[in-house]
Amino acid sequence: MIDIIKTKCTKRGVSLKAFDYGAIEPALSGTVRQTAKIQSGIVTEKAKEITKAVKDSKLKVQAQIQGEQVRVLSKSKDDLQATMTFLKGKDFGIDLQFTNYR
Repeated sequence: MIDIIKTKCTKRGVSLKAFDYGAIEPALSGTVRQTAKIQSGIVTEKAKEITKAVKDSKLKVQAQIQGEQVRVLSKSKDDLQATMTFLKGKDFGIDLQFTNYR
């Protein structure tokens, strides 16, 4: 069943890292049940880990947590692009999406 969900979500453009699968529980008449949650936004622990990684990278950027997202500020676009490639290279266990507000 999980394979079917994964194939349907990849066709619709949903990242597979967004799913959080629960434990397998026994159900009625010999069947099993498992819950799957779709994460939206970043959990505060992951956001703190991302901001710490950005600050440890020694790039000239400022990272701050705003609700369920992390905002990175800099004067130059090159530093922002270097930060994006740095974050894409690391694996935080979640799907990272980048938007530009300039």
